[in-house]
Amino acid sequence: MGLMRKEILMRQKSSREQELKDRLSVLSKRGVKPPQADKDPLVRKLKALLKDSTRRLARIAEIDQRTQEMAKTKAERAAAPKKEEDIAKAPKAKAAPQEGKAKKPKAPEGGKPSKKTESPAGGKAPAPKKAEKPKEEPATS
Repeated sequence: MGLMRKEILMRQKSSREQELKDRLSVLSKRGVKPPQADKDPLVRKLKALLKDSTRRLARIAEIDQRTQEMAKTKAERAAAPKKEEDIAKAPKAKAAPQEGKAKKPKAPEGGKPSKKTESPAGGKAPAPKKAEKPKEEPATS
C-alpha cells in the first residue's frame, strides 16, 4: 500500500481517538460510569473503528517489512559471485527444451506406422450425405 494510504489511516486513527475521548468526557459529565459508558453505541462504534485502523496500519507495516527483506535478499543474490556449477548448468538448461520440441512419435517395429484418421470436423466422422430424390409433381389432367 502506498505512503498516502498510511498517512490517511494515521489521520483517521488520531481523529477517532479524539472523538472517543470527547464522547467519554461527555458521558462522564452526565454521570455515566466507565463500565456503563462502554455499552454506549457511539463508544462501541468508535472503538471498533479504532481497532480497524490499528489492524490496517499493522498490515501496512508488515508489508513494508517484507518488501525491505525481499529487496535485501535480492541485493545479496545480485552481489554474490556465481558458482561454477551455476555457470555450467545454464547452457544445458537452454538446450533441453529445444530438443523436446523436435521429438516425433516413433513407428512400431515390424509394421506400418499407425495412422490416425481424423476429420476436419474435430474428431467426428463426417455423416454420409443423403441422396435427394426429385419430387414428383402430381399429374394434372
